[in-house]
Amino acid sequence: MTTIKQADFIQSIADALQHISYYHPLDYIHALADAYEREQSPAAKDAIAQILTNSRMCAEGHRPICQDTGIVVVFLKVGMDVRWDATLSVQEMVNEGVRRAYSLPENVLRASIVADPAFTRKNTRDNTPAVVHYEIVPGNTVEVKLAAKGGGSENKSKFAMLNPGDNIVDWVMKTVPLMGAGWCPPGMLGIGIGGTAEKAMLMAKESLMEHIDMAQLKERGPQNKIEELRIELCDKINALGIGAQGLGGLSTVLDVKIFDFPTHAASKPIAMIPNCAATRHAHFTLDGSGAVQLPVPSLSDWPAVTWRPDVNAKHVDLDTLTTEIVATWNAGDRLLLNGKLLTGRDAAHKRIADLFAKGEPLPDTVDFTNRVIYYVGPVDPVRDEAVGPAGPTTATRMDGFTEMMLAQTGLIAMIGKAERGPTGVEAIRKHKAAYLMAVGGAAYLVSKAIRASRVVAFEDLGMEAIYEFDVHDMPVTVAVDASGNNVHETGPREWQAKIRQLPVLA
Repeated sequence: MTTIKQADFIQSIADALQHISYYHPLDYIHALADAYEREQSPAAKDAIAQILTNSRMCAEGHRPICQDTGIVVVFLKVGMDVRWDATLSVQEMVNEGVRRAYSLPENVLRASIVADPAFTRKNTRDNTPAVVHYEIVPGNTVEVKLAAKGGGSENKSKFAMLNPGDNIVDWVMKTVPLMGAGWCPPGMLGIGIGGTAEKAMLMAKESLMEHIDMAQLKERGPQNKIEELRIELCDKINALGIGAQGLGGLSTVLDVKIFDFPTHAASKPIAMIPNCAATRHAHFTLDGSGAVQLPVPSLSDWPAVTWRPDVNAKHVDLDTLTTEIVATWNAGDRLLLNGKLLTGRDAAHKRIADLFAKGEPLPDTVDFTNRVIYYVGPVDPVRDEAVGPAGPTTATRMDGFTEMMLAQTGLIAMIGKAERGPTGVEAIRKHKAAYLMAVGGAAYLVSKAIRASRVVAFEDLGMEAIYEFDVHDMPVTVAVDASGNNVHETGPREWQAKIRQLPVLA
């Protein structure tokens, strides 16, 4: 009989969450480094360089890889011969570990969890509760698989109840393009096949915590049908040319994981969940000997890749920006932004819409005339930081507000991650505005371009308040220009055609 102490369990959860906030799993880093070496698309190679540079910076500085520090998901295998020396429930112990990790003064993590999801959506302020899954198994240990899952990738989860005769490859290849790039590729895809609807989703989620081994699998060759399917899907998905951040390129997925389970004769449930460039998970086992200490990687494990701005990038003065200047930008142009920009994401846009619906003006402290808005919810700063990691959030979530913002506020450009939807692109074209894309998965790198930050409106919204940032050489790419030209359409299309011409990748 093994005794697991409450204090050891809580501390292990807290330490693991801190660990994964700034250390990528090395299998991901090595796979991404290989993708960087193979990449032929300049835009995708630049994006991967930012992600790798950001990753090493976070490992050095012990700051979050991504501003979205995730919803905590825990898979527990509890041995039947385990005794708990605890007064809290397992769920309560996990939550306490989360609470400690996300409020650690040396590395504050962003609280993203909102209660009352259908109505008030009020932030719980400590990132609790976690989502915990339990399995009771033979043995005398507690095995923990823990992840911090970002909203951008989680929102791209897909599920279908296929007919028994339906083709899995056909469904995946039809569905992956519908996910866009808001899940921040290159990353992993987890697929669950069989069981019931909820079992398929759980298998897809848990599979994402497996070791990346696609290169090794291809080298030794598949040994069963599932491995054959993994290789086929990985190759066919990469042949779509979606590429890093959806800009077009050779690597969209680094691996495809598949778990399966027996199912009803009438059913064929399938779930697919992506893991983003901020892949964060840890595995450990508690055996009663105390809190777990995860191994600390060496900085020499990171590739010698250091991102630097494109020498041809255009320097932009945000403080003198005009619609005439915006009209000179072309889709694909690299820009370095200097001056003041405003921030705002889901909750701020909703509040602005509510004000306008009631015939009320914006707060006196906010003026969007000839300004740029950055879709971001930053991490709180520590030490001498102006702001914590501050990477972009998924831009499509703001598409429904884009016409209002461009027509009624004087806004002339927006910054986010991934593609815009048809509604957003049309509003941009109509108002001769522009959409600029920052790299998702490079939040700490981006934050170094922010020299000052202050809240100017809606302070009660926390990380979703409107801030004013003073930026210096903040790197972005023109994703949609004033004419409506869209790199997230042209880039993948171009690279899909190129890939068909490459004999090794065809």
